[in-house]
Amino acid sequence: MPSYPTYDRSAVSVGIVHFGVGGFHRAHQAAYIDSLMAQGTAMDWGICGVGVKPADEAMARALVPQQCRYTLVTKHPDGKLEPRVIGSIVEYLYAPDDPERVLRVLTREQTRIVSLTITEGGYNFNQVTREFIADEPEVAADLVRGATPSTVFGYVVEALDRRRRGGIAPFTVMSCDNIQSNGHVAREMFTAFAALRDPELARWITEHVHFPDSMVDRITPATTDDDREQVREELGVVDNWPVICEPFTQWVLEDDFSLGRPPLELVGVQLVDDVAPYELMKLRLLNASHQAIAYFGHLLGHRYAHEAATDPRLKEFTRVYMDAEATPTLLPVPGVDLEAYKAELLERFANPGIRDTVARLCAESSDRIPKWVLPVIRQNLATGGPISHATAIVASWARYAEGVDEQGRTIEVVDRLADEVGAAARRYPEDPLAFVRMTQLFGDLAQDERFAREYLRLAASIHEVGVAETLAGLATSVDASAAER
Repeated sequence: MPSYPTYDRSAVSVGIVHFGVGGFHRAHQAAYIDSLMAQGTAMDWGICGVGVKPADEAMARALVPQQCRYTLVTKHPDGKLEPRVIGSIVEYLYAPDDPERVLRVLTREQTRIVSLTITEGGYNFNQVTREFIADEPEVAADLVRGATPSTVFGYVVEALDRRRRGGIAPFTVMSCDNIQSNGHVAREMFTAFAALRDPELARWITEHVHFPDSMVDRITPATTDDDREQVREELGVVDNWPVICEPFTQWVLEDDFSLGRPPLELVGVQLVDDVAPYELMKLRLLNASHQAIAYFGHLLGHRYAHEAATDPRLKEFTRVYMDAEATPTLLPVPGVDLEAYKAELLERFANPGIRDTVARLCAESSDRIPKWVLPVIRQNLATGGPISHATAIVASWARYAEGVDEQGRTIEVVDRLADEVGAAARRYPEDPLAFVRMTQLFGDLAQDERFAREYLRLAASIHEVGVAETLAGLATSVDASAAER
């Protein structure tokens, strides 16, 4: 049976409004706040979840009838289940139902933090120029004077404007998404939106609103009907939307909050002055390594991450990528043994209890590869370091994006740019560099002679001899790759 909240939930008041209540937020930030409440503290830091997308209506239907409680099930590699009911989310608002209610909550003095897990693509900026995309239809609609907000930008900036005009100190905006310098990116994008609406408001945000950086880590697969059934059958709990997660959890957070924060250090959060070393470590080792096993793994027939992670070919490929290409691009990480961290990552990927899908790892690649993999390639090109394995990840993505595997089976590509990346990928071999000439993703990378040569070599290998032989060839070139530096 799961453990239940021991604190009085009726005594919890909202101090945090969170946009993007998905599995990760509920396995991570909400769980940390719940742990604080279990210690008898942070009772004024309850969470109000907000959904702005049509898909978020399903979360409202799931959470509201169960008073926003849900079951968090930690699955250990040995099959042990560790269930716990989380009570730190005390309200959930589906914004399209009552936009003004959301704005009232955001404007209350008690709301001191607005946190975000809106995905890597949710920050609405060009991958290459890093400019805010003002002509995105929903964003453009929110910029019309007097418009009812429909995006996170519209809600947050309107609430900040109301607080400014009402003499209420601004809340802190805390990004928890997998983007390097996520707080800085959030500051740039929200300020850019505000500047298009009111330059004076943008200046006020620049001067008064805090945007701390953070690094967040916990593998949290999408909940399936099998998970719901297991929670019901084995734990005796009927839960509309339980959350499954791994035992590992980490949160490194810049201690930069204008109106205070929960005492997160009491539950293991690392409060630091500079998150950058930890961010790079996580993005270029964990996140990029997920991409290393994803496309090759799918093309080899694996459907679960633990299957791909325990395939000796992919395990070797991923470890060489980590050691030879990613690690040299990192900053010194205080208090972290990188060798132990990398070994632990491979063990985490191989946890059979999580049943994370390869399809989830392959999804929304156009938002992920430019942020997680391409920076490794660019830095190694600049320093003369090896690029073969990171470039192979790009080539495997292109082959996957063609939409048909080596057996002729259809691949369902889930990506906001699926049509564009698919069309470019299918131009091989007539135009073999078409994929990496997508400037909105790769910038001018295809013009780099060394990268283009390596990409062409690997793309040709994948198409001509197949994925398995390509991986074998990369394994035999490990020494050469390492010596290339």
